[in-house]
Amino acid sequence: MENKVQNITVVGAGQMGHQIAMLSALGGYTTNLVDVSANALIQAEKKLKDIMNKWVAKGKIPEDRMLSAFSRLSFSTELEKVIPDSEFIIEAIVEKLEAKRSLFNRLDKLAPPHAILASNSSTIVNSLIASVTNRKDKVVNMHFFYPPLVMDCVEVVKSEETSEETAQMTLDICKRMNRTGILLHKEISGFIANRILGALHKEAMYLYENGYASFEDIDLICRKALRHPIGPFELMDLSGIDVGYYVMEQRYRETGDESDKPFKSFIEKMEAGELGRKTGKGFYQYRENGVRV
Repeated sequence: MENKVQNITVVGAGQMGHQIAMLSALGGYTTNLVDVSANALIQAEKKLKDIMNKWVAKGKIPEDRMLSAFSRLSFSTELEKVIPDSEFIIEAIVEKLEAKRSLFNRLDKLAPPHAILASNSSTIVNSLIASVTNRKDKVVNMHFFYPPLVMDCVEVVKSEETSEETAQMTLDICKRMNRTGILLHKEISGFIANRILGALHKEAMYLYENGYASFEDIDLICRKALRHPIGPFELMDLSGIDVGYYVMEQRYRETGDESDKPFKSFIEKMEAGELGRKTGKGFYQYRENGVRV
């Protein structure tokens, strides 16, 4: 079944999309990375070459495998040119429902009838997106974790209308990308990991915003007492404050629960443009190489 797929397109060259595209190319697929911004594609290619050259230098992969993967990877701003030849398409754009629905509606019209449309959304269930397509059985969540080239987990989520064949093909592709795909048979907003993580972040933020401890000390306690590799505020900076904000905003739209509204600290940092490591400041301050000041 998995052998039917030879050509994969990843839409969105941001912090997730470019690394997912690299996993695809390393897995042997002819891969297109598409973004509306030519500059985003230039930056994506530069970042990937930096990462992969480090992998070669550390002996993680041989140079010929790296070169072979890059020979299968192309970069384009023209969705209309690459989608008609794609059998599997992974969306990795901003975490906003309407933006995803608009893109999937367009993909549905451009992609061949047998193509699967997968969303890398970290929280939005695929049935909310699939409704704008004429292939609800071929729409699925394929949620990679940041950074995809490091994290060995992909949540594959079925809606009531996602076919078994679509789910299995997605799992097969995860395997060929050398990632552990885990199937969720029922939809729930936020899936598994982010619901558990969200509960931790909500409590950490409550304790911080109500003055029980500094965010630095909360992180320290989580690292020292709970053996977490990094604390919740460090992780928010790593993932991006904007990503967390949009996830909470979407959850609140779905539930109407006041406790699901974006944190006060998120709102303040969004207004200040302090989005975490990628902007040099979030809860912590960072140098250009991402190392904390």
